[in-house]
Amino acid sequence: MAASGNQQSAPDLSGLYQPPIPGGGLLGISWLNHDLFWLFVLRVLRSVAQGYLGVILPVYLLALGYDAVGLGTLLAFGAAYSALASMAIGVAADRFGRRNSIILISLMFMVGGIGFALSRRFAWLIVFSAIGAIGRGGALAGGAWGMFYPAVQPLIAERSTHYDRTNVFGAFSFIGVLAGAAGSLLAGLPSLLKRVAGTPELDTFRWLFILSGLLGMVMVLAALPVKESVHLIGGPHVGRDDDRGEGAQSALAREQVYGLSRESWRLVLRFMVTNTTNGFAIGMLGPIVVFWFVRRFGTTSVQLAEVFFALNLVTALPYLFAGRLALRMGTVRSVVVTRAIGAVLMLAVVAMPTFYLAALMYGIRAIFNVLSIPVRQSYVMGVITPSERSSASAFSNFPSQVTSALGPYVAGHMIEHISLAMPLEFAAVIQGINAGLYWFFFHNILPPEELAELNPRSPE
Repeated sequence: MAASGNQQSAPDLSGLYQPPIPGGGLLGISWLNHDLFWLFVLRVLRSVAQGYLGVILPVYLLALGYDAVGLGTLLAFGAAYSALASMAIGVAADRFGRRNSIILISLMFMVGGIGFALSRRFAWLIVFSAIGAIGRGGALAGGAWGMFYPAVQPLIAERSTHYDRTNVFGAFSFIGVLAGAAGSLLAGLPSLLKRVAGTPELDTFRWLFILSGLLGMVMVLAALPVKESVHLIGGPHVGRDDDRGEGAQSALAREQVYGLSRESWRLVLRFMVTNTTNGFAIGMLGPIVVFWFVRRFGTTSVQLAEVFFALNLVTALPYLFAGRLALRMGTVRSVVVTRAIGAVLMLAVVAMPTFYLAALMYGIRAIFNVLSIPVRQSYVMGVITPSERSSASAFSNFPSQVTSALGPYVAGHMIEHISLAMPLEFAAVIQGINAGLYWFFFHNILPPEELAELNPRSPE
């Protein structure tokens, strides 16, 4: 449907004036219902694990004697596997159930964590880190989704109204970051136990990897109570209130390619282009930043744990304001502005003379970066037909997964053969380019809640 002027939006407006979701209002929060509650629990469990895994993985590999190239190789293989797995999960989730996909990924996380702890050979470390997405997302990984996003994001959108959707995504990331902050404190255990009890650091590292496997087992239990709408599973559908006849819907089904209609593909291809650059920049950062801190300033795991605990806390609050920012500035404009500012601040990190100043600047940069995350996530879910959201999420993010796989490998070689700071500087430039592309592709495409402001009508 087109709005006034050149403004456009995806055609599905079926949920624009959705009534409150049945069962909403848990814990005094109007939009919180039974299913969202358990998705939040799932988020907490995973974020606790990711909070310390992103910190200890580079330190653990250094302790085993591997260099930046080894770290980059392991992360590259893990990212490549994650890209393929996310693609398969996204397509399958729309047809066989998103909750079932969450359970499968949780089991993979469990196997990966325990297998990584028990492995000694580098080849097996690569295999289990890939299966469990060990260390994916980096030290500030509480807000990261990993392979869960094609299954979890559509469930969040399904169980939220259009007007609450961005706020729910923001709260989801907020809780994840707080849990990640708590988890990052566990990264200091190896140094602490060595000093207090004489426990070898490598042993404590392995216990923490086993703990992540146990948390994966609990995640399976947390996913079991989640329900999803049956009419959105098992085949091509359009909006919930679509009044077209069966013949029209069958024609639409025949027009779908890999679970997406032609109109959805036009949007997804644009997301794929922007996510290509974003993924490459992400791959240049993540655990590579931790490695840079260690090599540049000689920081210990205790210092890293303390700093990233503080950074997680500081970057948690902006998630709660993402919805307000999007309403005030507009969804696309808020993404572009915050991403551009973050790119400039990333360049400033490299110029800092001490660890704590660099960490402070990195934290400020992270604040602007995280403001765009729930806005982008909500935007994708808002402009895509509900029954196609998992497939759209998987395909649109696939280039990001691929380029993020190349990022750490290239970053490792940059560190060893060009300069230590080169990956961070290159990532800043790429994120600046990403901001420009996002504006070029989406400035005239509105999500349903913004389209309603241009074309108000009374609820039916």
